[in-house]
Amino acid sequence: MSVFENELEELRGNILKLGYMVENAIRDSVSSLVERDTKLAEEVIKRDHLINALDVKIDEECVRLIALRQPMARDLRLITTAMKITTDLERMGDLAVNIAERAIELNQEPQLKPFVNIPKMAKIAQSMVRDALDSFVTGCSRLPYEVIKRDDEVDDLTVKNFEELLAFMIKDPKNIPLAIKRTYVAKYLERIADHATNICEMIIYMCKGKMIRHTEIT
Repeated sequence: MSVFENELEELRGNILKLGYMVENAIRDSVSSLVERDTKLAEEVIKRDHLINALDVKIDEECVRLIALRQPMARDLRLITTAMKITTDLERMGDLAVNIAERAIELNQEPQLKPFVNIPKMAKIAQSMVRDALDSFVTGCSRLPYEVIKRDDEVDDLTVKNFEELLAFMIKDPKNIPLAIKRTYVAKYLERIADHATNICEMIIYMCKGKMIRHTEIT
C-alpha cells in the first residue's frame, strides 16, 4: 500500500471516528431528555469541542492531500466528499447540543406527556447516520439510497409530534411554552436526518460521479 493510500485510509478512519462521536452525542442528548438526566445533557454540551476539533483536523488534512498529492478522478471525489461529510457531521453535533440545551430547560419543568415520537425519531436518525457512514467506507451499494428514503419516516413523525402537541396547546394555553420546546427537539432531529441524507447524496456522487440532489430517488 502506497503512502497516499495509507493517508486515504487514515482519512476514512477519522471520519468514522467523527461519526461515532456524533452518533453518541445524538443518543445521549435524547436520553438526557427522555430520562430527565440534566448531568448527561451537560456532558453532551461539554464534549462538543472534541467534535469541532476533529472536524477542523479532517478539513486541514483534506486540503493538504489535495495540495500535495494532486489526486485525480475517484480519489479527488473521495477527498471532496470527505470535506462535505465532516461539515454535515459537525452540524449534527451542534443539533445534538441544541437538544441537550432544550433538555436542561425541560427537565426543570413538569413533564407535559411521555416522550413517544422523539425516541422513535432519534432511533431512525441515528441509524441513518450509522448507515451513511457505513456506505462511505464500504463503497457503492443500494444502502445510501435506502437511507435517503428513510428520511420520509422522520418527516412523518415530525408532523405527528406537532399535531399531538398542538392538541395540548389548544386544550390549555399554559402548555404552550413546554410544547414549543418539544417541537424544537423534533425539528432538530428532522434536521439531523436531513444532514444524513446530504451525506448519502455525496456518497452516491463519490461512487458514480453523479449529483442526485433535488432529484427523485427510485
